Amino acid sequence: MPEASLSRRHLIAGAATLPLFGILTRRAEAAEFVYKLATGQDPTHPVNLRAQQASDRIRDATDGRLEIRLFPANQLGGDTDLLAQVRSGAVEFLNLASSVLATFLPVATLPNLGFVFRDYPSVWAAMDGPLGAYVREQIGRTPVLTVSKVWDNGFRHITSSTREIRTPDDLRGFKIRVPQAPMQTSLLRALSAGATPINFNELYSALQTKVVEGQENPLPITATTRLYEVQKSCSLTGHIWDGYWILGNKRAWLRLPEDLRAIVSREFDRSADEERTDIVALNENLRTTLSAKGLSFIDPDREAFRDALGRTSFYRDWKTKLGDEAWAQLESVSGKLV
Repeated sequence: MPEASLSRRHLIAGAATLPLFGILTRRAEAAEFVYKLATGQDPTHPVNLRAQQASDRIRDATDGRLEIRLFPANQLGGDTDLLAQVRSGAVEFLNLASSVLATFLPVATLPNLGFVFRDYPSVWAAMDGPLGAYVREQIGRTPVLTVSKVWDNGFRHITSSTREIRTPDDLRGFKIRVPQAPMQTSLLRALSAGATPINFNELYSALQTKVVEGQENPLPITATTRLYEVQKSCSLTGHIWDGYWILGNKRAWLRLPEDLRAIVSREFDRSADEERTDIVALNENLRTTLSAKGLSFIDPDREAFRDALGRTSFYRDWKTKLGDEAWAQLESVSGKLV
């Protein structure tokens, strides 16, 4: 992912509670266990800053018995490759978005369903409650498991260089880039948008040359990749929320004594809570920063989008794909969708 000056300066400034230091690893003397934690985010992203803090606390709380070495920015491979590595045990821990995990375990995409969550309180009530517990249980039936509560990836919003997206009708025929992900593609096509899968490294050029008119991503991505230079407006649709799971290889996890496992989960849970707060502060800061860069913001009626989506086959199709049991878990927190 390309960096910009806005990345390091404002990502840290936006999360006011974050200490201003880079990722540093410290070798523990005679550590009994030395594990790797891989992530895909830039070293200055709150995910990595908070993960490093957790790793430092874990080292101290275990008297140096467990050292967790952080490898940010896809140093050990791309997301799908890292998923294979954590499944095999080549990497012991991995921070991975649930939307990527869904390529291996479809039920992991449950919290990514379009317009399921209205706000952060509803996200955390579900993900720290029954829905999160169900997804964690399903993950635990694979060669990996989750070692903490879910972290925040954020809500995705739509930007445009042409029309302003204020109502569902504004999406009709709108040429929008989507990632190679069935969820985003099916959602936007259901709303009659011209959803076009394009690799991320081609996105800026595609927007600049008007191959597509818009794109959808969390605000930090729009900022760090300078997409505001080729977009005029941002509609805060929040159409999809995504989270990060700290995954552990099951065999590596069970090699740790029970007391060490308890410390790992406790400290990663603490950092998860802190990272969630960071992301909220970061988004608030970025709205101000991006407005100053010339990107106008629109606060649409999100219920109108959800209602429009409900009149399509989108939810019925995903219920069929995910199954009745998973769907019942989702609707227990979202309300009736089908």
